[in-house]
Amino acid sequence: MRTVHTALESSFAGELVGPGDPSYEEHRQVWNGSIDRRPALVARCAGADDVVAALRFAREAGLPIAVRSGGHSFPGLSVCDDGLVVDLSPMKGIRVDPEGRVARVQAGVLLGELDQATQAHGLAVPAGIVTHTGLAGLTLGGGIGWLMRKHGLTIDQLVEAEVVTAAGERLTASETENPDLFWGLRGGGGNFGVVTEFEFRLNPVGPVVLAGPIFWAMEDSPEVLRFYRDWVADAPDELMTIVLHRKAPALDFVPEHLHGKLVVAVVCCYAGALEEGEKVLRPLRALGSPLLDLCQPKPFLAHQAMFDPSFVPGRHYYFRSCDVDALSDEVIDVTVEHSLRIESPLTTYPIWQMGGAVARVNDDDSAFHGRGAAFTFNIGACTAGPEGFDRERQWVRDFWSALAPHHRGVYVNFLMDEGADRVRQAYGPAKYDRLRALKRRYDPDNVFRLNQNIAPE
Repeated sequence: MRTVHTALESSFAGELVGPGDPSYEEHRQVWNGSIDRRPALVARCAGADDVVAALRFAREAGLPIAVRSGGHSFPGLSVCDDGLVVDLSPMKGIRVDPEGRVARVQAGVLLGELDQATQAHGLAVPAGIVTHTGLAGLTLGGGIGWLMRKHGLTIDQLVEAEVVTAAGERLTASETENPDLFWGLRGGGGNFGVVTEFEFRLNPVGPVVLAGPIFWAMEDSPEVLRFYRDWVADAPDELMTIVLHRKAPALDFVPEHLHGKLVVAVVCCYAGALEEGEKVLRPLRALGSPLLDLCQPKPFLAHQAMFDPSFVPGRHYYFRSCDVDALSDEVIDVTVEHSLRIESPLTTYPIWQMGGAVARVNDDDSAFHGRGAAFTFNIGACTAGPEGFDRERQWVRDFWSALAPHHRGVYVNFLMDEGADRVRQAYGPAKYDRLRALKRRYDPDNVFRLNQNIAPE
């Protein structure tokens, strides 16, 4: 491995980490602890020049290439066996222009780091719900989160991207420069190159929002879901909600007598005037007999970190996802039936409310597919380690299969390693054909294939 170091280190400003190095175990780990892969080399890039050098070296050596930002890829596609990991995580630059309401952000930045920088000016990029998620992977898949119904997907705020292609060429992609590539990057994942820097428009947000969960007993889930679907049908764009089913977590803000009790929760984020938000939320708060109401004015930064304790790095995770057109009675019945079977105290899964600004962007404007979805199920299981993981994983598969008659599509960032047909489904046939043509232009040899791959042939 020292030979590998020597072959690359003369042209590399960052850090090269191989199996013999003290930090190798740390740098080969990804968020999903069920993934255990051992790359030949981790190239921790200091900038775009390092990305060019690493790609050149890997191609000449015939090594498979994985690209890592935050390492949150559900199926662990940001690490590989016996290949080279292009690790962007050291690239942490953020430049905020509060007057122009734009931010330049390098590809190693995490969502929480970006929020800290932008919220200092009362601004934000709509992006995700877990602070240690990598911005790059989230953006390239589309980017759904707490602000999307008000301000759109993360890609809807993207102004331009700096890209290193498989050939080592450095390009700018925007509406006016390489617009075909810009179209593909907004939803097409890492198929066309390594994005090293993004420029985003910023939106006024908070810094205080009305946000948090309201809990009911799981036995009340049928009533809660039927009320919820009618309540959100006419919801203003300022309101974003996620429905959770789980065992109440043993966290400080949850009373001890609820710990481990099966619950359903509607988690809200109202990104508008607080007094208006209180009016909008009043009917939900009056529903039945809530066990706990933690929806209150709080800093947007605090709300963004709320799910961090539920998605701790290193635990074992498994997901299957689908979009649905509605929370019909049949969908609700399936949801309740399978939620009552949750066994792991760490398993929690979100049902995302879609619509709003997301749905008002022309679907052909970007590679992202699914703007017309009403709700997105991201059925996930979690265990602390391998014990019980197979059982929880089978619960996910059974739940997802029971929803099969209602599947509409799937968000590409929520796919596991599910094969080419599911990738096609994520984009639809017309967009998939356009993406394949783009792949043939920018990566004809499929160098970037460790992703939700769009094969050139």
